[in-house]
Amino acid sequence: MTLSRRKLLGRAAALGGAAALGPLVGPAFANRNDQLNILCWEGYNSDAILDPFRSAHPGSTVRAESGTSDPDMINKLRAGEINVWDLINVNQPWARDQLYPESLIKPLNKERFMPHFERMLPEFRDYPLAFANDGELIGMPQRYGPFSFVVNTDVISRGTAEDQGWNLFLDAAMQGRYGVLTYDNWNVIHMCLTAGLNPFAKVEGADIERFRSTAEAIFGGAKLLTDDLVAMNTALINGEIDAYFTGGTYTASPARYDGATNVRGITPNSGPVDGKGGVVWIELTSAVNNPDPSVLAEDFLDYVQGPEASKAVAFTEGTYNPVSQMGNPEVMALFDAEELDAIQMDSLAEEMARSLDYEVVASYDTLIDIYTQARRS
Repeated sequence: MTLSRRKLLGRAAALGGAAALGPLVGPAFANRNDQLNILCWEGYNSDAILDPFRSAHPGSTVRAESGTSDPDMINKLRAGEINVWDLINVNQPWARDQLYPESLIKPLNKERFMPHFERMLPEFRDYPLAFANDGELIGMPQRYGPFSFVVNTDVISRGTAEDQGWNLFLDAAMQGRYGVLTYDNWNVIHMCLTAGLNPFAKVEGADIERFRSTAEAIFGGAKLLTDDLVAMNTALINGEIDAYFTGGTYTASPARYDGATNVRGITPNSGPVDGKGGVVWIELTSAVNNPDPSVLAEDFLDYVQGPEASKAVAFTEGTYNPVSQMGNPEVMALFDAEELDAIQMDSLAEEMARSLDYEVVASYDTLIDIYTQARRS
């Protein structure tokens, strides 16, 4: 299963990406305390984040490589690159469910890192997925965002979109008026919710047909299919479409920051799973269980909790996202009104409360086959 949230932007890291890191694959080097290798989503590989840390550690070699999916990055560790990487940055279910049980990551120093939680936004101060079942701290949350769908509020009001929720895309009046941002994994999650199903529980029996008919209806009514968030936002702004299926703060933020604040991510007011209809992704950064560890790993993880680094993480690489550290007044002071509006800070807390945590899709293999058939037809 691939997580397609960053399908457009996932790419090799700064400084040559995989090519620069390729020679490191193999036996760990001696004296690795002057080396740091980070496997991450885009953003942490930006010079805006890496250069200040390099300057604070002269003579050290700091490299970062951006992945294209959580499973792809995790499989690098499983394939033996646990000897290469010092930090891994993936979305929230993987640390507790796979990385820690497989001994691919190790606990963080609670004495050093727990005080950071006290300065996070309230919803993160006791965030359960940052901890293993045995109580160990296994990851630090930072970037996050609700991810459901996007509308042009000049045509469809925020209130109407939130009240209708996923049913908006089954309304006959919306035929030919919306696009589908083809982030396949997320489309499967959102089509389950549209069908009234829990995407994170097993889908079987009659519910399979409910998913099939929903997928066929969503694709059948779409005017535009693309995996390019810029193209989708442009179509929304130009009036070619009035909404798009799969999107949120992450995809709407570039257009909003450019002044098109009528482009808005929507989280449904209600839904089929414990009354919730939205989903939120939250990144966790964890320490890889490298047999030859570098002290720079926890130093870097500590560094990115600070105000300037947190702001750089939030506003880098062309899409803009809130960060858990915004509970710290020193971090919030670095954001201006336009930046806060771009990431929809006005409704963020309430949208989080209406959202499920992203998890692994339980029946993914079955559902992606049905989804692919519907998309092709």
